[in-house]
Amino acid sequence: MVVRQGPCDCGVTVWLTGLPSAGKSTIAEVLAERLRGEGRRVEVLDGDAVRETFSEGLSFSRTDRDTHVRRVGLVAEVLARNGVIVLVPVIAPYADSRAAVRERHAKSGTAFLEVHVATPVATCSQRDVKGLYAQQAAGTLSGLTGVDDPYEVPESPELRIPAHTQSIAESASMLMDLLAKKSFVR
Repeated sequence: MVVRQGPCDCGVTVWLTGLPSAGKSTIAEVLAERLRGEGRRVEVLDGDAVRETFSEGLSFSRTDRDTHVRRVGLVAEVLARNGVIVLVPVIAPYADSRAAVRERHAKSGTAFLEVHVATPVATCSQRDVKGLYAQQAAGTLSGLTGVDDPYEVPESPELRIPAHTQSIAESASMLMDLLAKKSFVR
C-alpha cells in the first residue's frame, strides 16, 4: 500500500474498465489533455491501440484476453512506477485478470486505481462506436463482451462512473476528483 501525506509527483495506474463503447477511451483522452495542460506526465494506454502492436496476433479467447491485459498491465506498472499517470482504457472483462494487474502493482509498491465506466449494454449498443454491436446483431461477429461473451463487473472499484447519465467532461472531472482525493494531483 502506498501512503502519502500530501500531493505528490508520483505515478499511478488508472485502469478504466467497461463494455465496448462505454466511453473509456474518450474519458481517458479528455482527462489526459487536462493533466498535460497542468504539466503532468501522463500516458494513455488504449487497449485497442496496444492490441494492434504489443498484442498483435492475439485472438479474443479468454487466454489471449488475459495475456493482453497482463501485457498492458506490465507496461502501465513500469510507467507508473517511474512517475507517470497512466490512464488505461481497456475492456478487461475478467475479474481475475484485473486482480493480477492490481497484484503486480501492489508487489512493486505502485499505486493502482480501478475505475468502472458503468455504461449499460443498451446505451453502448446505441453508441456502437466501432460497429461491433451491429455486427453481432447481424450474426457476423460472435464473442462480443457483455452480449454473448462475459463481462465481470468490478465488485469494489475505487470509482464507478455513470457515463450514460452525464457528459464526458463530468465523467473526466469525477476521475480528476479521485486523483485529487488520493493526492496524485493538487
